[in-house]
Amino acid sequence: MSTTPPSKPSKLPPFDPADPIGVDDLLGPEDLAIRDTVRAWAADRVLPHIAEWYENGELPTIRELARELGALGALGMSLEGYGCAGATAVQYGLACLELEAADSGIRSLVSVQGSLAMYAIHRFGSDEQKRQWLPGMAAGEIIGCFGLTEPDHGSDPAGMRTYARRDGGDWVLEGRKMWITNGSVAGVAVVWAQTGEGANGTGIRGFLVPTDAPGFSAPEIRHKWSLRASVTSELVLDGVRLPADAVLPGVTGLRGPLSCLSHARYGIVWGAMGAARASFEAAVDYARTREQFGRPIGGFQLTQAKLADMALELHKGILLAHHLGRRMDAGTLRPEQVSFGKLNNVREAIEICRTSRTILGANGISLEYPVMRHATNLESVLTYEGTVEMHQLVLGKALTGLDAFR
Repeated sequence: MSTTPPSKPSKLPPFDPADPIGVDDLLGPEDLAIRDTVRAWAADRVLPHIAEWYENGELPTIRELARELGALGALGMSLEGYGCAGATAVQYGLACLELEAADSGIRSLVSVQGSLAMYAIHRFGSDEQKRQWLPGMAAGEIIGCFGLTEPDHGSDPAGMRTYARRDGGDWVLEGRKMWITNGSVAGVAVVWAQTGEGANGTGIRGFLVPTDAPGFSAPEIRHKWSLRASVTSELVLDGVRLPADAVLPGVTGLRGPLSCLSHARYGIVWGAMGAARASFEAAVDYARTREQFGRPIGGFQLTQAKLADMALELHKGILLAHHLGRRMDAGTLRPEQVSFGKLNNVREAIEICRTSRTILGANGISLEYPVMRHATNLESVLTYEGTVEMHQLVLGKALTGLDAFR
């Protein structure tokens, strides 16, 4: 047996502060091209305006941005056919990271469009429904929203009160949904409702609701201190009459909306690291140039300790996201593993933003820097699509085999 050790490179590559553990070595040329394309688009179309949008609490160019994102192939990015890009899960994750490095609201626009509304239609819709809606949504010509959360039912969607009753060959929907991204600009809403045709949530069905249907309205939610550059709405369904073919035929029960949420949570695993990266980079740049006691604060031990700890959590989180993406591409990613990633990465991202704020001092609360904007956005990301407690209980059940939800 040969004992010759494997050949080693004659010279180690230089240390890259932007990629200290060499995660980019795991990416192929197409992965890098997609990442760089989305990063360049965000730098050109979002970053010059995001502070103003955030301060004003608006996203005035959302329809234009949606069409541009459609042209990039970022809407329904990992879906196949119907004008979708058919990208890998890793490539979609890289796009989410770059979009959220600009702002969580932009990544939310893409996640809700692709991983919730389009994914629901693609996975559970009829061929006719897919042909009717998906090409326009992939192009950004039609914006979609996803109506699950209600004013009194968030973490327990089985208790939803939105109800769909049969009336001859039609369905009639009554109810309200709350905290719905894209709601007031959507052309179609995927709405989940009780039908009374099963117990314990088994009768829940998904309905495709054109937003111009009589009885449908989507008043925008104002006075938010988080996700301010994002359209957030209430959905009101007041006797909305739909034909029989408006129901998604491919699923009944909570399995439908929960599988959509798992797909969207995967994007958050990546996206949160984008917000963290932007804040960390702002802190590093500031520490190199801000002088106190006669020299840059980056030369003091306490500041370097903060930067080192943030770098550890940031790049461990990116590595975790990449690992989960490879599992999704292989068809082996479990919902519990998505909970693992969402819980860890959002929690660590918030801590990175808060620590970055301490390095920037008073400047950390200014919109001239991205840190406080990302920190406040992540407070919403922490609890939407599964609160901390829900993901802890998902993992607790997986680890012990015991259900502690009730």
